Amino acid sequence: MNKEEFIEEVTKLGIQMSEDKMQKLQEFYSMMLEWNEKINLTRITEEKEVYLKHFYDSLTIQKVVNLNKVETLCDVGTGAGFPGIVLKICFPNLKVTLIDSLQKRVNYLQEVIKKLDLKDITAIHTRGEEYKGQFDVVTSRAVANIEKLVNYTMHLVAKEGIFVAMKANVEEELTREVRQKLEKKYTINQLEKFYLPKENSIRTLVVMRKKSM
Repeated sequence: MNKEEFIEEVTKLGIQMSEDKMQKLQEFYSMMLEWNEKINLTRITEEKEVYLKHFYDSLTIQKVVNLNKVETLCDVGTGAGFPGIVLKICFPNLKVTLIDSLQKRVNYLQEVIKKLDLKDITAIHTRGEEYKGQFDVVTSRAVANIEKLVNYTMHLVAKEGIFVAMKANVEEELTREVRQKLEKKYTINQLEKFYLPKENSIRTLVVMRKKSM
């Protein structure tokens, strides 16, 4: 996916890309490459692949929640900064908290935040299950199977908030048994399945809420 194709596809998601946003994404890409030589951030490094499988993929959360109307977002297990950094660049209105369990990655994320001059965004060295906070949207991309993932994330979701698990194909994870177990505590509001442009690999957004007691 080249940059023109990226802009075209994210426009379909209802996201307008300015020159400033594109420049910040490019700077982010350069920093990711530089740090990837020192610490293991991602095996996907070719520019067209990064724009498709990291940048565009991160923004697909917009399919299930209008981030223009969200105030606070937490990205659990952010790794190289996906989706959190990308979402902050494209939705400057968001107050973002990035959580990662590896200090080296947090150091890298803090450098990205500083160099790109991003405001209202914090990278924290901790585990999702140990952090305390309440957010409008909590998300996690490619971290753990969904049964485990709820233990890392759902306590962070505000009363009226949502958790969005960004997954590939969840059919093997979300068996009838697992779904029944999850639905004792949570409501699965939406399973949004789609295919990435260009390569047509499957993606699923699982939207969950806490059940009101």
